[in-house]
Amino acid sequence: MRGRMLPVNCVIGRPGVAKLRATSHPRGDRMQSAAEPSLSSPPRSSTAAPAPVSVRRRLPEWLKVQLPTSSAFTRTRLLLNDLRLHTVCESAQCPNHWECWSKGTATFMIAGDRCTRACGFCAVSTAKPLALDAGEPERVAEATRRMGLKHVVITAVARDDLPDGGAAHFQETISSVRDRNPGIVIEVLTPDFLDRESSLDLVLDARPEIFNHNLETVRRLTPSVRHRATYDRSLSVLARAKARGGPDLVTKSGMMLGLGETIPEVIEAMEDLRASRVDILTLGQYLQPTLQHLPVVDFIAPAVFARLKSEAEALGFVHVASGPLVRSSYHADEFAPPDRLKTPHTAG
Repeated sequence: MRGRMLPVNCVIGRPGVAKLRATSHPRGDRMQSAAEPSLSSPPRSSTAAPAPVSVRRRLPEWLKVQLPTSSAFTRTRLLLNDLRLHTVCESAQCPNHWECWSKGTATFMIAGDRCTRACGFCAVSTAKPLALDAGEPERVAEATRRMGLKHVVITAVARDDLPDGGAAHFQETISSVRDRNPGIVIEVLTPDFLDRESSLDLVLDARPEIFNHNLETVRRLTPSVRHRATYDRSLSVLARAKARGGPDLVTKSGMMLGLGETIPEVIEAMEDLRASRVDILTLGQYLQPTLQHLPVVDFIAPAVFARLKSEAEALGFVHVASGPLVRSSYHADEFAPPDRLKTPHTAG
């Protein structure tokens, strides 16, 4: 029996049927819908992002997903509940968690499910965090073992309340996962740690194979999209990680499109990421998680994502995932690090 078809941000409740396309824009190839009323792009000098609205735009056909019928989805949910683990899949309302859980994969979110930041795009709760759970690293390691993962992604909420931003907790989790799963590829998706070198060193001392920190959006929109984060700080974190981790460390970053950015701005951001020696790039469609979050300005057509993928590859990224449903850790295991990275590490 085939699964039901639902729009990817299922809280909307109605699948979109609009046929959308990208059109040129006098302020630099703005990526906009032809089926929806035109939203004028702000001047390049403006940092304003659109305010939340009470009515959402309807979804295009390419953003529908088929709900799974596999029992693997239920097994993954039960396992995560049993081990009392959080996933970014649920906390951030990822549109792909049905597919990923059906394949027995998940992105573990450590350090609690309360974030100290209030980014305008993110569905993770903003609240005073609880104390770190000392047993969490071992439970993540056990979940990884039971799921038989060969590639695991570990992320965390921003913990600006902690002196190290939660970096030592990352280190402990990486070490625990590697101890129980020799030979596994470990990818971390970290906050910026306020660009503290000591915090970054704690994470890198555990020697993850892939270090990911998301730029999220273009320079102009960063002040209104990302709470407390800055565009240049994120580039600094990525450049420091590459310099500190050396040639064996793969660095990665991602951006979401549809917040009103222009194609030239996206290309500029990709150039900045390459200047910071980032190896892997992900580009995906932003979807408004609730009516209190930033609205979608544009639904980006698959052809535009394909064009940007070609542009990124020409800039020298070794791997590019670009498409409406792409997220930072979606199909992360499709990139295989070079053979020299697959030998088991021990924490340094």
